[in-house]
Amino acid sequence: MRSLTIPILFLLMPLAEIAAFIFVGREVGVGMTLLLVLASAIVGAMLLRIQGFGVLRKIQQASQTGADPGRQLVHGVMIIVAAFLLIIPGFISDIIGLLLFIPAVRDIGWSIVKNRLTIVTTGMTGGARGFSRGPEPNRDEGRRAGPQIIDLDDDEFSRTDSRGRTDPNERDRLK
Repeated sequence: MRSLTIPILFLLMPLAEIAAFIFVGREVGVGMTLLLVLASAIVGAMLLRIQGFGVLRKIQQASQTGADPGRQLVHGVMIIVAAFLLIIPGFISDIIGLLLFIPAVRDIGWSIVKNRLTIVTTGMTGGARGFSRGPEPNRDEGRRAGPQIIDLDDDEFSRTDSRGRTDPNERDRLK
């Protein structure tokens, strides 16, 4: 029965949206109904921009401090879904979309989802977990002891034989 819930929801949702259009159209008129649908799409795009940048800033702050940005990532996904629900025509989807823009509702969603997610973080010395932007200067000494790696593009590298001639076919072979 659990596997049938989502397909039934996808079948019933358009019917519920049509019924909502008919009800709202009867109450306020066709022109006002169309204006409401257009206004909800504009509001959805504006809220996506405003709250989306806020969540991106929080993700960046969490990754700079080494904290786990999983909650902020899930909030970002919920904001995108909320904006999508507001942009598509329909009053029921608009109500769900507006609810997803409320941070308390997103926190409830996060509490439901967090136990089902696996968040992989980079390992750091000292047993700490987190995200890093690169090696810190005091932790880099151990890495300098190994071979140095020089990264070249194809146009920056060519092989020459013992006579100093370049073989264009040698370029792709490793020796």
